[in-house]
Amino acid sequence: MTPEQSVKQAENKFQAAAEHFKNELKKLRTGRAHPDMLESLKVDAYGSPMPLIQVATITTPEPQLLQIRPFDPNNLQSISDSIRNNPTLGMNPSDDGQVVRVQIPPLTEERRREIVKQLNIKVEECMIAMRNARHEAMREIDQAKKDKQIGEDEQKRYAKQIDDLMTKVKTQVELTAKTKEQEILTI
Repeated sequence: MTPEQSVKQAENKFQAAAEHFKNELKKLRTGRAHPDMLESLKVDAYGSPMPLIQVATITTPEPQLLQIRPFDPNNLQSISDSIRNNPTLGMNPSDDGQVVRVQIPPLTEERRREIVKQLNIKVEECMIAMRNARHEAMREIDQAKKDKQIGEDEQKRYAKQIDDLMTKVKTQVELTAKTKEQEILTI
């Protein structure tokens, strides 16, 4: 792999890590109902775990209410159980035989702090993924120098490009995290 390809691949991995981080943020509660909160939830349906989004539609008829309408009414109980038994959600669903309703309780100060901790864990996971991509690209550039494909000046230039790309994406992630933290802590 050429050094240019290593830089491009590192940039793609940085962007992928940032995109994954943004998708993970959608799952964090902010006190308002949002369908993405339950999107990745697994439900035992038809004998195997399936994503909730594949067995039901999720809507928000009110700001503090999620409504889940299963495609097959036989899955109603397993949907309720999956939501109730998920400790990270902390929700208690109710059903009327046709739809599952999940009232989103207002967040307590303690719960808000827990969610901020989850946010910080997700930030750290993103940074770890980016550092791993950076180390891999740097290793490839160092190998190219050892193989005499590039000189020392080129090696430093490629390394600086990678560091600049990582700093740019890291700043975006930190800004997004700070905004989300303010959103969570605002009552």
